[in-house]
Amino acid sequence: MVKQINKLRPKFTTHADGSDAVLFIHELVGEQDGPTVGISASIHGNENAGSQAILELYRVLKDMPLKGRILLLPVANPKAFAVNHRFTPLDELNLNREFPGDDRGNYTQQLAFALAGDYFDKLDANIDLHSGTDRPTVDYVYIWSDEGLSRAFGSKILYRPTTGKTGTVYTGTTKTVTIDRRPEMRVTTIELGGGIVDQGPYVKRTVDGMLNQLRYLGVIAGDVVAPPRQVVVGELVGIRPKHGGWLEPLSPPNGEIIKGGQLLGRVVSPYDFETIEEIPTPFENGIMVMQHLSRNLVEAGDYGFMVGNLDGSEQ
Repeated sequence: MVKQINKLRPKFTTHADGSDAVLFIHELVGEQDGPTVGISASIHGNENAGSQAILELYRVLKDMPLKGRILLLPVANPKAFAVNHRFTPLDELNLNREFPGDDRGNYTQQLAFALAGDYFDKLDANIDLHSGTDRPTVDYVYIWSDEGLSRAFGSKILYRPTTGKTGTVYTGTTKTVTIDRRPEMRVTTIELGGGIVDQGPYVKRTVDGMLNQLRYLGVIAGDVVAPPRQVVVGELVGIRPKHGGWLEPLSPPNGEIIKGGQLLGRVVSPYDFETIEEIPTPFENGIMVMQHLSRNLVEAGDYGFMVGNLDGSEQ
C-alpha cells in the first residue's frame, strides 16, 4: 500500500463570502524513493473527464506500492469547475493563459501563481488532462519534453507542436511553468473525451493510459505496455462554424482518415430546416482529432472540429 496519503490545502486568497481559496492536492507518498509526478485536470472548468479519471486512478493507486510521490490535482480551477464554465467566472480569464501568474493580480492570476509555486515547482514530471469541453469530443496527446511518456499513454494520434506552423501560442500555459523553466522536466498533455456522450469509456482509457505512464516513469511496478501503431502530426487545424444552429456531424470517427472534399459537418437551422453552412475538411489528407458526436446547438464561432494534417506526418 501507499505509505502515506496527505490532503494538502495551501491557501492563496480569501473569497468575498469569507471562505478560504485553496488548492486541492492529494499527496501519495511511496515506500521507496523516486520521482515526484503530478497529475492535473480541469484547468478549464468544462473539461471534467480528467477529474473523473483522477478519482478512479486514486482508488487504484491508494492500495498499490509506489516509488516516489504522486501529487493529484483533480480540480485545478474549482470556481470554473463548479459552474461547468471554461473560464474562471469571477473575472472571465482563461487560467491556461495566465501562468506564471501574479500574487497581487486578479483572482485567476493569483490562482495561477499559487499553482506554479505549490504544485508545478515541486514536480519532476506532470501529466495534464484536458478534454473536448462539454460538447465536442477529442482524442490526441501532445509530445513535449518526453516522447516516450506521451507515447506510453496509448493514443493513436500524437501532436508535436512546431513553431510557426499552426500559429498557436503557448505563452501563459502550463508549459510556461514546466519545461520553459526546467527543460529537463518530463511533461505531457492528454486531450481525451468530452461531449454529450457517456464519459465512461474515455475515463477508463485515461486511467489505463496513466497507469502505463506511471510504469514508464518507474513509479509503479510492471512492464510498460507497447502502444498501438501511432501517427505523429505537426499540424492541427481547428474549424469553427461561421453560423449558429444545429451542428450535424458528418465526418468519420476520431482517429480515422478524412480526405479532401469530404464534409466535417453542416449547420442546419432549427427554425426553417435549411442548411446554412457546409464545413469541408481543410486538408487533402487528414485525420480526425476532434468533433461533435451528436447533433448539438452551436453559436457562430463555437468549437467545431479539429483535423490533423497527414502530409509530413511521422510514425
